[in-house]
Amino acid sequence: MGWARAGKPAGAGRLTSDYACRVTVEQQAARGGANGTTGTGRRRSRRDEILDIAVGLFAARGYHGVSMDDIGAAAGVTGPALYHHFAGKEAMLAAALIPVSEGLLAGGRERAAGHPDDPRGALESLIDFHVDFALAHPAVIALHLHELDRLPDEPRRTIRRLQRLYVEEWVTMLTALHPGLPDGEARVLAHAAFGLMNSTPFLGGEVDRQRRAELLRGATLAALLAPTDS
Repeated sequence: MGWARAGKPAGAGRLTSDYACRVTVEQQAARGGANGTTGTGRRRSRRDEILDIAVGLFAARGYHGVSMDDIGAAAGVTGPALYHHFAGKEAMLAAALIPVSEGLLAGGRERAAGHPDDPRGALESLIDFHVDFALAHPAVIALHLHELDRLPDEPRRTIRRLQRLYVEEWVTMLTALHPGLPDGEARVLAHAAFGLMNSTPFLGGEVDRQRRAELLRGATLAALLAPTDS
């Protein structure tokens, strides 16, 4: 999926308390957009709403700091109703991360295909796409950074495979932009870019969203356009 996982800072078993305060259940429940619809215009289901609440709680408290009872209470549903939608917390985590990984890969391929003979244009389009995602889904990024290893082997392998394919979209673009750049070095640059863009869970609210997007795009573009000669 293209996530930077260079290791957690000391004491980072969960997100810092200031981020936990910013990612509220109410903010997560509002993620689907106005009138209870998703970003695609599909009306959000009760399952979508419950999943959003679970994501917000996991991001704020850490996976092990949240019980199914906590999620049910926040969502206003009883235990049996909650298990009607999800088998447990692992199923919720997989449901949050796998579709996002699939969406990033599909979107990345679409952006790259839109500029077949223009690697600079492809780069800018990919950066725009990923920055928009990172700003819209900081809690999902937080879950990936801190909680992916909680998943069973099969869904974790699925996510890792989708991630690798997404990274390769960036590698293809970077090697076209920098002729002679080895694939391995292009992957280093790609992951460095993801580290910049995926910093959104840790950004304060003192800078408005539009300016944050401009800063993230500019920093990422500058990093990837820098000369790669040793």
